Amino acid sequence: MKPSLLLLFVLGIFLHFTASAQTNSYKIKGMVVDSAKKTPLSFVTVVLKDAAGKAVKSTLTKEDGSFQVLNLKPAAYQLNIAYVGYNTKIIPVKEASETADAGRIALSASSNQLKEVSVVAARPIVKREVDRIAYDVQADPESTVLTALDMLRKVPMLSVDAQDNIKLKGSGNYKILINNKESSLVAKNPSDVFKAMPAANIERIEVITTPPAKYDAEGLAGIINIITKKNVDQGYNGSINLRENTVWGPGVNLNGTVKQGKFGVSGYAGIGQQQRQVNPFDNTQTFTRDQSVLAQNGTNTFGGNYTYLNAELSYEIDTLNLITGSIDYNKGKFKQGADQQSAQRNGLGDLTQFYHFINDGNNTWTGLDAALNYQLGFKKDKNRLLTFSYKYSHSPSTQFNDVHISDAVNYPLPNYQQHNNAGSNVQTYQLDYVHPVKKFNIEAGGKAILRDNYSAFTSENLNNTTGLYEVNPRQTNDFSYQQNVYSFYNSYQLKLIKWTAKAGLRLERTTVNADFTSVGSAIKQDYNNFIPSVSLLRSFKTSSLNFGFTERIQRPGIWQLNPFVDQSNPKFISTGNPNLQPELNHTFELTYSNFAKGSINIGTSYAFSNNSIQNVSNISLATNTAGKQDTVTTSTYQNLGSNKSLGLNLSANYTFFKNLSLSVNSQLNQIWLEGSYNGQLYKNQGVTGNAFANLGYKLNNGYRFGFDAGYYSGDVLLQGKSSRFIFTSYSASKEMLKKKLTLAIAANSPFKERFQFTQYTATPDYYQVSHNQNRYSNYRISLSYKFGKLNGDIKKNQRSINNDDTKGGGKSTGGNN
Repeated sequence: MKPSLLLLFVLGIFLHFTASAQTNSYKIKGMVVDSAKKTPLSFVTVVLKDAAGKAVKSTLTKEDGSFQVLNLKPAAYQLNIAYVGYNTKIIPVKEASETADAGRIALSASSNQLKEVSVVAARPIVKREVDRIAYDVQADPESTVLTALDMLRKVPMLSVDAQDNIKLKGSGNYKILINNKESSLVAKNPSDVFKAMPAANIERIEVITTPPAKYDAEGLAGIINIITKKNVDQGYNGSINLRENTVWGPGVNLNGTVKQGKFGVSGYAGIGQQQRQVNPFDNTQTFTRDQSVLAQNGTNTFGGNYTYLNAELSYEIDTLNLITGSIDYNKGKFKQGADQQSAQRNGLGDLTQFYHFINDGNNTWTGLDAALNYQLGFKKDKNRLLTFSYKYSHSPSTQFNDVHISDAVNYPLPNYQQHNNAGSNVQTYQLDYVHPVKKFNIEAGGKAILRDNYSAFTSENLNNTTGLYEVNPRQTNDFSYQQNVYSFYNSYQLKLIKWTAKAGLRLERTTVNADFTSVGSAIKQDYNNFIPSVSLLRSFKTSSLNFGFTERIQRPGIWQLNPFVDQSNPKFISTGNPNLQPELNHTFELTYSNFAKGSINIGTSYAFSNNSIQNVSNISLATNTAGKQDTVTTSTYQNLGSNKSLGLNLSANYTFFKNLSLSVNSQLNQIWLEGSYNGQLYKNQGVTGNAFANLGYKLNNGYRFGFDAGYYSGDVLLQGKSSRFIFTSYSASKEMLKKKLTLAIAANSPFKERFQFTQYTATPDYYQVSHNQNRYSNYRISLSYKFGKLNGDIKKNQRSINNDDTKGGGKSTGGNN
């Protein structure tokens, strides 16, 4: 089905059921407040029962304490108002013809410990806050079926493209946090991690498009914050998840929490193996000068294993003193190889150069994050908090290429090996203070990030006479990059019944010292940035209007700065640029949200920067590993001109008949790119977009069925563009043993084994077309078992370290280095 027909079909269903839902016009409304403080209580459960005591409908109060129960038949009802820490209240409602107003309902605090209460309530999946949108994963019935990566497709303003790159409003320039903290778990390839992690591990996903001043200024498009589950009271609970995927391989994931007295620990761990994949590719490059053609074709291989672990600990000394700590550990080892042929022909079609190339390489990485936090409360106001935090991060990685050249024609290149040992050591110190004053909330703090990046790369040529590899000094260097960021912030939030305003300013001082030890050269950079942020939210009865403005900075990460010349393909080499400057981006956004029936979010945004970091390529003469001059295509990063985007996004969730649910998530962006490189002015513009739709149907006996369909238009690049992508997915699950055991199966794009990803590049020197055929059709079976019966949350610091200040690396460009 074509994307346009799919969207028309989904829209037709939506309009049909929306119209049919108008048959009953009777409604009940009211407002719930604290009996002592007279302040509104949000997210209070309101259950409506009929005269026989049977639950008819349920809802939650809004942020201003108001609620409405719509589409009722005229009859006598009773309202059951329940909220944790308060006494439950039951209010009779007499029959009325149109609207019954229950008025202000005052709840009093409970003096006894709350016993177990069973309330049938539909949790809202999407919640709009003043500076972010939160997606409640646990309220989504498909959380037991899907992976975390699948779930990200459903979150407003997020998308996943054909190569599993995660995008925020169509951009790869963002930051990913795990539980409000930077994590080495997502430093390399976050999409690979989320493929392995079940969505059942996640509590909610926050998309912070106007990050407040307390967050580091990095991430041009915003921040994706993944909050994992931590449910505990006294005792323990947890779950174990088993998975087998025909493409991504087997995996095991364990999630658990333990609390005893004042001590608590929660966390998750997983292991998995990605099966070896062999993906064909071809690349054709036509040179403008003489119409000669370079053609390459072959296969790329990729596969390996990984391990990840996260644990958070909490010790409550007393009601005012809290100590928490966390540790993240992950490790991966993957084989990366290529088998290709390269042939170059002149304009007459005669062969001028040929070689057969085999690369048997590997890549390994380790990530370790350890943090300690101390939180101090105040007797006069326990909402006043002072937090001291320290964090240490260590993330080494190695890359090895073992290249063998054979059948060479006019290409005297020896066999060679490349080694690159790179990584980062980071120490972070942070102080945060929170001081609520009536309707105001004041936040202030300071932070120091001391980051030491390094890279030692070596290239060795095979001496055919001795049979030994000898160091090539032209391809060998030691690189150290010390980056220190010192920052101070101050922000204010005013929250009224209908208005919420938040504004802040962050000052960041960055110092950079880079040293190329082997060649005796150095680079020094110092700069200051003032980062403002403003958010304004106007709440109505069932809707809200939000405006936001912020400036964001993108500091280049080590993978963009690293001058290591990757010659795993000797005709197409890539390298970093240690002279990169930070990119400053300005973003305006306006969003309308309505939660009257389901939820709908419609937003528009405009963003621009004038020193955009772009990946660019050009034809040049380079010295190959044999010491000979050869014409190659070099890709690197440069600060080039302007990057402007005007975007529109739409997301909606709606439930029909309590059993059939629909969610839609779509984005449309107009992109303008302009920049000068090698004396040539480049301009490119175009429309990019994506659309995702999900239909879910649940039976009363524990069966659930789902259908997903998505469309991704491809990217607009400064020197070209990439191809579109369409996918479908089918899932089914069955809950057993009182919902403790869930068996799920899924089929992703079952009607097409592979998709072909195409990228076009055009420069004055050449035109290039690249095709990569990736395996996407896959089948998955998973088993999840929950154990324990506990409620409550492990106590944790309300402020902790989250380093989101550098441009990340890896395939999805959302991680941190």
